[in-house]
Amino acid sequence: MMQEYEYEFADFIYYTPGYLDKEGHLWPVRAGRSIAKTNYKAGPKRIECYSLHFVLEGMVAVEYEGGRIELQKNDMFCLYPGRTYYYYMLPSDSSLQMSWLALDGDRVKPLLELAGLSPEKPFLRKQGSPGILDSAERVIHAMDSVERWNPAVSLELQALVCGLFAGLIPESASTKMTEPAGWIQECMNFMELHATEGISVQQVAAFAGVNRSYFSNVFASQVGMPPMKYLQKIRMEKAKRFLKETDATITEIALSLGYQDLYSFTRAFKIYYEVSPSTIRKLNENN
Repeated sequence: MMQEYEYEFADFIYYTPGYLDKEGHLWPVRAGRSIAKTNYKAGPKRIECYSLHFVLEGMVAVEYEGGRIELQKNDMFCLYPGRTYYYYMLPSDSSLQMSWLALDGDRVKPLLELAGLSPEKPFLRKQGSPGILDSAERVIHAMDSVERWNPAVSLELQALVCGLFAGLIPESASTKMTEPAGWIQECMNFMELHATEGISVQQVAAFAGVNRSYFSNVFASQVGMPPMKYLQKIRMEKAKRFLKETDATITEIALSLGYQDLYSFTRAFKIYYEVSPSTIRKLNENN
């Protein structure tokens, strides 16, 4: 039930992140829905997180550092932390109605960049498609209705937020980052730790809390190779090190690295290094 305030009718929903939220580097902070009064305005103000605002009806003017934009139904804008914003209702046939979702964590900024948002361009036009609005509403509804202090809540919210970004990010999105984002680096660490256990790309994507296609695209753009090739690189480098630094048999090395048998390991090794494992070992022994 919305409550009446000076400039609007609104409901506010708050969320306190737990351990799993912070491990995922992405969590909601607060959310809500509003119907503006004729004198509606907000700011000038600054916030400490990222806040996505979806225009459901009417028109709103947003003034931000370096610009001003007028937005209408199906448009959206984002408030960035530490920057000044001022927004207010514009005359329209419909009253201004919005929903919003505030997010925090290391993953938010790179995801916003992939969606085409930045402090210099904190808005997107015609992004409020039914699918995206439904995704945003599912996050808000979950925040408002799920049981608190339940670890499953953190995972559910992460999945819903990732689903929202999956709809916002175009298929052609790319990144110009020179170093992997924090969550990609965490995935690389996970892969380094578990590559010899035969983990799949799907399992790494599940660890990240995103779908496989999105994970593979972001990983390849930031690391410079597909995740499957990166897993192979880890295994092959470990194999070469084992051959040079241990007296384990080649069969032992093959099985230790998660290969089913000596043949599949030897074949993969020869394709990768263009020489056989036994050749590497003999060269090392002769040196």
